[in-house]
Amino acid sequence: MIAVKKEGILIQKTELNFENEGVLNPAIIRDGDYVHLFYRAVSLGNFSSIGYCKLKGPLSVEIRDIAPVIVSEFSYESHGLEDPRIVKIENIYYLSYTAYDGVNALGTMATSTDLVNWDKKGIIVPQITYDEFDAITSNNKINEKYFRYNNHEGVTKKQGEKVLMWDKNIILFPRKIDNKYVFLHRIKPDVQIVVAVKSLDELNPQFWKNYFIKFDECIVMKPKYEHEASYIGGGCPPIETKLGWLIIYHGVQDTIKGFVYSACAALLDLKNPMKEIARLPYPLFKPELIWELKGEVNNVCFPTGTALFNDTLYIYYGAADERIGTASVSISKLLEELMLNTLKNEK
Repeated sequence: MIAVKKEGILIQKTELNFENEGVLNPAIIRDGDYVHLFYRAVSLGNFSSIGYCKLKGPLSVEIRDIAPVIVSEFSYESHGLEDPRIVKIENIYYLSYTAYDGVNALGTMATSTDLVNWDKKGIIVPQITYDEFDAITSNNKINEKYFRYNNHEGVTKKQGEKVLMWDKNIILFPRKIDNKYVFLHRIKPDVQIVVAVKSLDELNPQFWKNYFIKFDECIVMKPKYEHEASYIGGGCPPIETKLGWLIIYHGVQDTIKGFVYSACAALLDLKNPMKEIARLPYPLFKPELIWELKGEVNNVCFPTGTALFNDTLYIYYGAADERIGTASVSISKLLEELMLNTLKNEK
């Protein structure tokens, strides 16, 4: 098994009103010697905004803002901006996050050229009900768990709002492939659906209708091992390596202690990221320490960003939905371990 070092708690909640319930699930981007964190900050009542801090190197906090840097402005995000991820493509920063209005949680995008001023692009995922999804995908071979996780127990309206199918974990690849944007998104229980478009403006209702007609062809990864038996979902933005796109994702297992969220690892093909090359048959790391086991949500290690310094990959994650932790691993050894667990080797 690959050796992973738990570096400890990076930052915790404070008494400031915007983050007095928790800090978690940060978007991470490295710029030279510095690492920028755009993290989910939670206030009383479970209202989320995006906080910011700057690290010198992978672990030393140099600056931490005392107010959120991105806040709710529109009705679709009235209850919060959750779980951001960030990449830089052709001098533009793309920050994806989950917009929550108290009823629906949907993938959203914002862009920036300076990491200070953000232009919100709005919801980019389909805004459809489960019944509409079920009707469009009727000719697909869909896992019965899609009904379990997405029909919302048959509730079609809540607080006067139509209940939509939740589509979260929007994660862009850090460069275009064949001159197209490629991103992962997740409708439970599978990871992730890869979409390739020349412009994000293409993501209109007709696009998604056509997409769902061939939905089963767009699923990249499905739960496979015990530690991810319930469902899997996106984690950190893909990391380009010579062997493939390194994917750090989350796997969820339903246990007698409730759901346990672990960090997991896989490789996708560089030219065709729809193709899975390898996957670790065990968690990369899982909740073990008291601050990962106990918090707002117990038993959670939820990876959302990485920074590579020489051969050491630092993985930043939400711990028990209350604090941010960091783990480190040799990326070369991780890739070696993955290549011992290729799909070819399983046969």
